[in-house]
Amino acid sequence: MTSTNPAADAAAPQVVFACVRNGGRSVISRVLTEHYAGGRVVAHSAGTQPGDHIHPEVAAVLEKLGLDTSRERPTLLTRETVAASTMAITLGCGEECPYVPGVRYVDWPVADPGGQDEATVRAIIADLDGRVRDLLVELVPDIELPPSVQAEG
Repeated sequence: MTSTNPAADAAAPQVVFACVRNGGRSVISRVLTEHYAGGRVVAHSAGTQPGDHIHPEVAAVLEKLGLDTSRERPTLLTRETVAASTMAITLGCGEECPYVPGVRYVDWPVADPGGQDEATVRAIIADLDGRVRDLLVELVPDIELPPSVQAEG
């Protein structure tokens, strides 16, 4: 039976992926999380100094992998976004990210895909793909993950 209880839905872990421009790493991580989680984890992405758009080279490779980026817009990382999250994953914003007691912080040292060639962007996406899949198994131990987009693209 499918739950229509909003309280049950509120129990889903929420993760915010944060970087500086919110145009590459954090967007990749959010899109992959949403793709694999099937609604069991809520994912947001934001930046400490958001740019005007996501990196076109990132959008192009994600689209080739079958992932829609048309609704992705750089967003400012706020203390409220972090406070509403179970976990904050930082990807290059370091100490610029607001600290909120009680939120678990994890740093993923991943190269910036902005301005990189397709092979480099694909390698960064592959790195984040493995990290996201491991994270989802940690957050939702009984999750059945679909095949990796890396196998498809």
